Amino acid sequence: MNILQGDLKEVWGKKKIKNLFQPVDNSSIVIFRLVFGAIMFWEVTRYFRYDWIHRYWVEPDFNFSYGPFNFQPLPEQYMYLLWYTLGTLAIFILIGFLYRISTVLFFVLFSYTFLLEQARYLNHFYLVMIISFILIFIPAHRHFSLDSILFRKIRSSLIPCWSLWLVRFTIAIPYFFGGVAKINPDWLRGYPLSNWLQSDMDFPLIGQFFDQRWMVMFMSYSGLLLDLLIVPVLLFKRTRLIGFIIISLFHLMNDQLFSIGIFPWFMMFATTIFFAPDWPRKLLSSVGLKPNPNTHFQDYSLSRPIVQKGIIVGLALFVALQVSLPFRHLLIPGNVHWTEEGHRYAWHMKLRGKSGITRFYIQDEDSEEKIQIRTDGFIEDWQANKMDGKPYMIWEFAQHIQKEFRLMGSNVKVYVDAWASLNGRSYQQLIAPNFDITQVPKPWFGNADWILPLNTPLENQR
Repeated sequence: MNILQGDLKEVWGKKKIKNLFQPVDNSSIVIFRLVFGAIMFWEVTRYFRYDWIHRYWVEPDFNFSYGPFNFQPLPEQYMYLLWYTLGTLAIFILIGFLYRISTVLFFVLFSYTFLLEQARYLNHFYLVMIISFILIFIPAHRHFSLDSILFRKIRSSLIPCWSLWLVRFTIAIPYFFGGVAKINPDWLRGYPLSNWLQSDMDFPLIGQFFDQRWMVMFMSYSGLLLDLLIVPVLLFKRTRLIGFIIISLFHLMNDQLFSIGIFPWFMMFATTIFFAPDWPRKLLSSVGLKPNPNTHFQDYSLSRPIVQKGIIVGLALFVALQVSLPFRHLLIPGNVHWTEEGHRYAWHMKLRGKSGITRFYIQDEDSEEKIQIRTDGFIEDWQANKMDGKPYMIWEFAQHIQKEFRLMGSNVKVYVDAWASLNGRSYQQLIAPNFDITQVPKPWFGNADWILPLNTPLENQR
């Protein structure tokens, strides 16, 4: 097994940084580009089919944008134009046309839409941002692309080894840290999975057992172990195929059990990146098609040490960021699924069932009377549902209420009566009552002392 095959032992066993810049077959990277472009185009069509553009960015008068960016939606016609552009860029990435420009624009525009609305946070949207970012730097357009036809000097069947391992690392992140996140008391006791499975008793073959404790515990622990172990299993040739079959069945089951959009399909196809880099070429050869590899390999990093150092620094920073973000909640007191502090960007996927009830009251500076206000006069129902149980979104909405009343000439205090239930627990108060929530800060990192600690036990056991 040599470096051209990108084998784990050869690449890392020698502990030589220069191996990262040696050429490997780029067939699997090309497949990855094709899959990413195709699934992104599919996702864009879903936004038009279900009229999500209008629902999420035209109808709302207020969006829970991410600080410090605080982006606002474009006017209606431009939001539609933006999504038409994203669909076009997805096709360009798929066919490898103006690849560098297309990946940059796709990353910028998709990230913009992501940052417009916290109520739309999904782990797979975050993953799309990361992948579209790293594709900017990976020359996935050197083969089987329009660019390789139009610009023949870039044509090659090879790619720097670091590109392959960067994609592998990025796909490994949701698996491994998804498993780490499952090592928490609720999941180890079968929650919230046991609550969700009750509504899927008609699932083929095994659904009849979803109300059995042994099945709940089996699925909880098998899911945890699968996430933790699947990457090592995929990295070694002897276990790779069986691991891929198991993880594919896992994703197919998740697609049927949960409404998680493109995520299971993308991850199932993206996991092929762990096979030998030349597997697509070998597959074509096995059916009688024998593509001629172009062994021309031009990479400026091979002759420029300063470029190599820049790439190594960039890779180190990227890896450090992706490893540290999922662990940051360990530095913050409290249950992360309750306080939400450190919950995002940490791959806490399907780990909580949380519901909430939030009431807002205003008090004029010249009056002692508190008046309850209705949220539907300010935000959409789907936004209110996502806000309930999330302290920082509640805080942000309170700031918005105060600003709206100031525009009407009234200075008001805003009080919150917020309750939440986590994984079937009894409801308990989430935010300390009887104070003007607009007068307390929202920490960028750390614990907000106005969020009450979770002290309600998980009593529902069968």
